[in-house]
Amino acid sequence: MNEWWHYPLLILVGFVVGFINTIAGGASLISLPTLIFLGLPPAVANGTNRVAILVQTAMATAGFKSKGVANFPFNLYLGGTALLGAIVGAQIAVDIKGETFNRILAIIMIAVVCLIVFKPRIKIEDLAERTTGKYRILGMIAFFFIGIYGGFINAGIGFVIILFLHYVNRLDLVKVNATKVSVVFIYTLAALGVFILNDKVNWKVGAVLALGNGIGAWFSSRVSVKKGDGFIKTFLIVMVVAMAIKLWFFT
Repeated sequence: MNEWWHYPLLILVGFVVGFINTIAGGASLISLPTLIFLGLPPAVANGTNRVAILVQTAMATAGFKSKGVANFPFNLYLGGTALLGAIVGAQIAVDIKGETFNRILAIIMIAVVCLIVFKPRIKIEDLAERTTGKYRILGMIAFFFIGIYGGFINAGIGFVIILFLHYVNRLDLVKVNATKVSVVFIYTLAALGVFILNDKVNWKVGAVLALGNGIGAWFSSRVSVKKGDGFIKTFLIVMVVAMAIKLWFFT
C-alpha cells in the first residue's frame, strides 16, 4: 500500500464485509477485488483475505456468545471435518489461475438462488433442531466438502452454510449464523496455515483489513440477535439477489 488513503479504504471495506458476512455471506466478492485493485496478486489476495476472515469470525463468535447464542459441541463436529476439507481447498487455491474464481463462484451462487426459490419455507414454530445421530453425521460429511470450497476461495460460502443448517439441521437463523461463524473460524485456521506455508499472505494489508472486519462482525452479530429471524431473512434475500446480479451481469 503506497497511498495513505489505502488504509481508511481497507478499514471501511473490512467493516462492510464483516457486517455482511456475519448475517449473510458473499462479501468476499467485495474484499477480494479490493485487494487485487490495491496491487496484490490473486493468490496473495485470497490468502491475505483469510487473515481478515479469521479475525471477523472470532469477533462474531464472541459477539454471539455475549448474547447467549452458541451451538456447542455441534459446531466443533462440523468445524473438524470442514477443517480437513479446507486444507485440500486451500492447497488447490495456491496454484489455480485467478480468472477461474468468478466462474466457479457463479455456479455456486446460481445453485444457492435456485434452492432459495424452490425450497419450501420452514415456519419457526415447526423448527425442531436435528443435530444428533444421522443428521450430525450428514452434517459432518457435507461440511468436509463445504470446507474444500471454503479453503479454496470462501466467497459465497455463507449462503450455502445458512441453507444447509436451516433446512437440514433445522436451526433458527440466529443460531445458524452463530454456528456458521464458529465453523468458518475453525476451518480458516487450516486454510490460512496453507497460505502462510506457501508465502501467499501480505500481513500488513491483512491486519488493516482485519481491523475493519472485526468491528463489523462484532456489531453485526449483536444486531442480528436483537433483530431476530425476520431481519436476517430479509437481509439474506437482498444479499443473494445482489450477488447473483453482480455475477450474472458484471463477472
